Amino acid sequence: MNELKNHNLVSTKYNEIIFEKRPCLDINGKPIDNLFTTWIIINNPKQYNSYTTSAVKEIILAFGEASNDRSTVAVVFTAVGDKAFCTGGNTKEYAEYYSGNPQEYSQYMRLFNDMVSAILKCEKPVICRVNGMRIGGGQEIGMACDFSIASDLARFGQAGPKHGSAAIGGATDFLHLYVGIERAAMSLTLCEPWTAHQAYFFGMITDIAPALVVDGKFIPNPLVVTEKITDEFGKLIFGTMKSGEDLKKAKELMAKGTVDLSKLDEAVNNLVVKLLHTFPNCTMKTLTEIRKKKLEHWDKNKESSREWLALNMMTEAKAGFRAFNEGSKENREVDFVKLRQLLAEGREWNDEMHKAISPQYK
Repeated sequence: MNELKNHNLVSTKYNEIIFEKRPCLDINGKPIDNLFTTWIIINNPKQYNSYTTSAVKEIILAFGEASNDRSTVAVVFTAVGDKAFCTGGNTKEYAEYYSGNPQEYSQYMRLFNDMVSAILKCEKPVICRVNGMRIGGGQEIGMACDFSIASDLARFGQAGPKHGSAAIGGATDFLHLYVGIERAAMSLTLCEPWTAHQAYFFGMITDIAPALVVDGKFIPNPLVVTEKITDEFGKLIFGTMKSGEDLKKAKELMAKGTVDLSKLDEAVNNLVVKLLHTFPNCTMKTLTEIRKKKLEHWDKNKESSREWLALNMMTEAKAGFRAFNEGSKENREVDFVKLRQLLAEGREWNDEMHKAISPQYK
């Protein structure tokens, strides 16, 4: 047998992510010789696993390496901790380096686009293990994956129009394919997060797993309505956040519990076992055909979206990211009413405009 070729672009030492090959398990949970699940793990828990420019480059290379690995059955894309899978781009880096620098952000967004494309062209099934919040760009790279399995404490959503951007890094291309146009429009513009139960009910994710342990037992997320009941108008409220006294009691119950992601890992491993027992080429051809629906929109829009996002760094994004980074914990949004009033007067985007609307100048 001839010596096998190495098809990786470079040999990579990962610093901001973790690249780990774990033995693939059989149906009884026992390791299988010479077969692996490759885990690509974002490692920035102090900043809710937001990705820096360096991390984006490492994720691109990691997916290329996993794709080329002959012994890998599936890729698990996840993050450290139990608070967040990913909350998108690093807002500190955005505010302090990219805001006001469209030429630099344009280059960054080319890297971001390549990260999304690296997931979509990976020649292995990709499972997003949603260990916590999946927000903004985190939601976009999550939806680029083939499957998503979430902790039922996770939350999903976008942040763009609340913080000076538009969800055109994949969300406007992908989300309507999962949940339909009107639900997508609601999520993408209003930026109201969905619970894991809502995301599962809407068809956006494959499965959910309990993660809260109280008195030694796993229980469903107590903060959400987990029964399929309706409100006084007959509207189904399954999966929505509780309110009032019910929410208060639920938070008290949450405080008594601990987070344990073992059930999430079990669900991920069960899916890998099922994928293991399929013909690999037939499985990848199937996923490739499904991915075409995402790529149809993504490849058509990604370059024009990149250019718009870069120019937007001179106006709304500059204001929004700096407000989030520099505002108080209680107030990280601009004064939207004041902004609209100034724009109605024909004011230009300048330093005076930023100071008039931004919380950090109050």
